[in-house]
Amino acid sequence: MDRLAFLLATGLARGAIFALFALSLVLIWRAARIINFAQGAMALVATYLAFAVTGMTGSYAAGLAAGILGGAAIGWVVERGVMRHAPHSTPLAGVIVAIGLVMVLQSLLGIAFGPQYRPMAAPFDETPIFVGGVPLLSPYDIFVLVVALGVMGLLALLFTRTALGLQLRASAFAPEVSRMLGVRVGRMVTIGWMLSAAVAALAALLLIPTELGLNPHSTDMLFVYAFTVAVVGGLDSPVGALLGGLTVGVVMSLITGYLGSTVAPIGVLVLLVVVLLVKPGGVFSMREARTA
Repeated sequence: MDRLAFLLATGLARGAIFALFALSLVLIWRAARIINFAQGAMALVATYLAFAVTGMTGSYAAGLAAGILGGAAIGWVVERGVMRHAPHSTPLAGVIVAIGLVMVLQSLLGIAFGPQYRPMAAPFDETPIFVGGVPLLSPYDIFVLVVALGVMGLLALLFTRTALGLQLRASAFAPEVSRMLGVRVGRMVTIGWMLSAAVAALAALLLIPTELGLNPHSTDMLFVYAFTVAVVGGLDSPVGALLGGLTVGVVMSLITGYLGSTVAPIGVLVLLVVVLLVKPGGVFSMREARTA
């Protein structure tokens, strides 16, 4: 029972990161109807920036802020400099451009920083806290949960309680009508990319201290798991990203704890295949369509 409680707790912390990254994919999909396969590589560039700032200043908070702002700036550059000029006649063009961007960014990072792993220190202790003799979350896990859920709450407020959020939603669902009503749809798409890239950078910054370290492929598996979460929850559904992320995180933790870490990716892929066969639009896609 102790082991089960520990695995469930750590699974929730890991799932919150998956949910955050999946939410960034949902933001891009809702803003531009593109599955951004370059999301992991873009987040990685921002993480290297945060790593450099932390090294120069000795402050984790300064590095975190630099990474998030850097992520937003990268989103602006990619949307204005690359994606805006991709043909919009077919979604495949955006996918191919994004895959090419992954290759370019990872190659440049490899040339600049080398293939070795660079350890990133967590700002809080990663030793689990014992409650009633049962090991549960570590202080860093609690920090991750608070930050991830707090950012999701702020995004929910932005999209449901502000004029900017209303314009973002209108531009995503009815761009032509929004344009006729005076909404600057192009600017809303750019803001969507900036928000998405900043959230993805935050997710990478939260995950990498718990992994082997920082290298040009550190976010590859994060993207795979988050993409699974987005598909399972529904690419149009922020709620689906949250619940799907927590579900995948717990499932992965249980499989890793009881069957081994090599089996976990297989379990996630099985979950993805089952959802695609039973409900290809995602578990929460219908509910989202009714409330949109």
